[in-house]
Amino acid sequence: MRVFVAGATGALGSQLVPQLAAAGHDVIGMTRSPAKTDAVRALGARPVVADALDPDAVARAVAETEPEVIVHQLTALSGDPDLRHADRFAAMTNRLRTEGTDHLLAAGRAVGIRRFIAQSIVAIGTYARTGGPVKTEDDPLDPDLPAKGRSVVDAIRYLEDAVCGIDWAEGLVLRYGSFYGPGTGFSADPEAMMTKTVLKRRFPIIGDGGGVWSFVHIEDAASATVAAVDHGAPGIYNVVDDEPAPVHEWLPFLAEQMGAKKPLRVPRFVGRLLAGEAPVLQMTEVRGASNAKAKRVLGWQPRWSTWRIGFAKGLGE
Repeated sequence: MRVFVAGATGALGSQLVPQLAAAGHDVIGMTRSPAKTDAVRALGARPVVADALDPDAVARAVAETEPEVIVHQLTALSGDPDLRHADRFAAMTNRLRTEGTDHLLAAGRAVGIRRFIAQSIVAIGTYARTGGPVKTEDDPLDPDLPAKGRSVVDAIRYLEDAVCGIDWAEGLVLRYGSFYGPGTGFSADPEAMMTKTVLKRRFPIIGDGGGVWSFVHIEDAASATVAAVDHGAPGIYNVVDDEPAPVHEWLPFLAEQMGAKKPLRVPRFVGRLLAGEAPVLQMTEVRGASNAKAKRVLGWQPRWSTWRIGFAKGLGE
């Protein structure tokens, strides 16, 4: 099929485009920068240049290529995160998840696409921080969120509602776990956003470190997306590995694999002073996610079945 990937040169897009091409799809890769067209070709896609926040440019790019499937992987999260000003750091990504989603949906409807796949995440604000540690797609969303960072969650929920609400095509939302591997914040590159915080002991365990995280290797996130191109009913899918784990378990293991010192431990009130309420909840109360539905319905199986194997062997360069 003709598959239009918005965000073709990002961390996930760079893994996704070659996998789609290898599966025999005709891939169109959208980039905002003309300087990246050669990179898109090298990945195995036909490049188109358009600013995702320009509705006319997006409409032209989609009309000229007439895809059957659109895959929305647009984010703008490069650079070091400002945890105390999460809304400011994520402002452009929020626009891509709201305005950008609307533009891609309108363009796709105009050409009659059959399927629309969009990126979401499993993190603070996804599943309610009550009950068991691992949630399914049917579990309720978190109703009680801190004010700071709320715009991030609002943008994600806007995207999910918009995509799942279309009735003229099949809308699928993939809630990815925390990415690790080549090109991500958790990678073998010592300058990668999250890696350097671990190496410098600036990623402490807050409180009891009981927040349960779900991870997914970037290659596995891409392979699940390839599966979603022609498998599965409309709806939401958790794309995570087989082992959700609390921070106090995975973070020391990751530090050890990186050759870093053991992470520091700080009480919740210190974490709140340093980073704000949302990061504290992420480290202490967030719930993980089950991948049973993605395995069953999409026919997907992660190569890196657990972060234990992935952190030891799969961080990559």
